[in-house]
Amino acid sequence: MSGPGESSSPVGATGPVGSDGGGRPSGLRDPSRAVRGLGAMTLSVETLVLLLAIQPIRLLGGDLGGTAIGVVVGLAVLAVVLAGSLRRSWAWHAGTVLQALLMLAGLLHWSLGALGILFGCLWLYVLHVRQAILG
Repeated sequence: MSGPGESSSPVGATGPVGSDGGGRPSGLRDPSRAVRGLGAMTLSVETLVLLLAIQPIRLLGGDLGGTAIGVVVGLAVLAVVLAGSLRRSWAWHAGTVLQALLMLAGLLHWSLGALGILFGCLWLYVLHVRQAILG
């Protein structure tokens, strides 16, 4: 009979998740799916912010011409495509390139560069979480 706080499991049974190193150290049911979800959510928010930023930049004196708007929309479309492609390892690298391109778009307007720095830092954090969870 087991006392308080003791397990009544048979000898040799595994303990709590992660206690013997053979379980899921992160405690997540599907760690890769969780990390993909985080990356996709980040890219989706980036898409929304990019598309919503066009009009305020134009109204606040930004000189966004047709080419600049096309670049912003193109980056937003690329972010959506990458959000759906995160099952493939190349998409994570392409996400990093996307952040660099957004920073480069700062040459068109300073606020796009600021968004590039903000989302670049956020993407670095997502990559850090991915590395910590998946190894």
